[in-house]
Amino acid sequence: MKPITVIGGGLAGLTLGIALRQRQVPVTVHESGTYPRHRVCGEFINGRGNDVLRRLGLRELLVQKGAKPALSGCFISASGSSPVRVLPEPALCLSRYVLDALLAESFVGCGGVLRSGSREENANDEGTVRASGRRRSTSENGWRWFGLKAHAFNVRLSADLEMHIFPDAYVGLCRLGDAEVNVCGLFRRRASASEMPASREEMLLGPANSALRARLAESQFVPGSFCSVAGLSLRPHRAVDYAECCIGDALTMTPPVTGNGMSMAFESAELAAEPLTAYSQEKLSWPEARVAIANACDKAFRPRLACARALQWMMFSPLLRGWLGRAALRSDWLWRVLFASTR
Repeated sequence: MKPITVIGGGLAGLTLGIALRQRQVPVTVHESGTYPRHRVCGEFINGRGNDVLRRLGLRELLVQKGAKPALSGCFISASGSSPVRVLPEPALCLSRYVLDALLAESFVGCGGVLRSGSREENANDEGTVRASGRRRSTSENGWRWFGLKAHAFNVRLSADLEMHIFPDAYVGLCRLGDAEVNVCGLFRRRASASEMPASREEMLLGPANSALRARLAESQFVPGSFCSVAGLSLRPHRAVDYAECCIGDALTMTPPVTGNGMSMAFESAELAAEPLTAYSQEKLSWPEARVAIANACDKAFRPRLACARALQWMMFSPLLRGWLGRAALRSDWLWRVLFASTR
């Protein structure tokens, strides 16, 4: 069988490697970093991603290693807050520090070759899949986007998942195991701005007198857990537009507000597994396999990306900072529609 090379050992790359090894395809994954390490991430698996993990036999393994269910969620802004609602489907919460290392161990355990600290850049070669990094952008519509994350203890939560909304940021709180909470935010600033942002701790704490700052008033951040990423591109990208074979964030990044990024990484890996297996078995040419993967990803993600982009706009729109925003937060109908559209 022809071998497959995967550039990037994050969620998408390692999951693809595991799926291919379950089909006896020879796979090498190149990862520029090492395991374990923290990454900017909401750290909960929502929607269809849980189904992928079940089919690959990984979900129970994650639960055994400490993954916890998230059963409730709420949105909070300066103008009001939603009720604490039961999630239509439970999410699964686990630190990326644990999750990536666990997936790497599973990949090697099923016969994959993992080259940590290896930077392989040529993704145009036949049989090579890019699963590394996000599509970068210096600015979009006059804004620069960046993410920041840390873990904290002594955080008071009213729901397992909380989203705190501000004029130029939103910060999500996710309950992990052992009384630990993931604090992860998306921030924007004008591309023309010259002043430096506040300290990373101040940014994650939120504005003075906010509900977020009250939640974190007695918290203690875990020093080694701070990480950040800049130059985020939140504009949807189509897989068919690339000459490379791409999955995960290398393909496109969904606005983090939907909590669907981890799920899309797992899903894109599963969608790529069958065409790549057919290529490895010489049943498909490389161009045929690449196009099949691109078409499958575009079909699966296009509606979700459009809904996520609309929701991202709503989060920052001045129109929703008054009574209209309060009504939207309290609408059970809108809650159900948005969950169904972005799961």
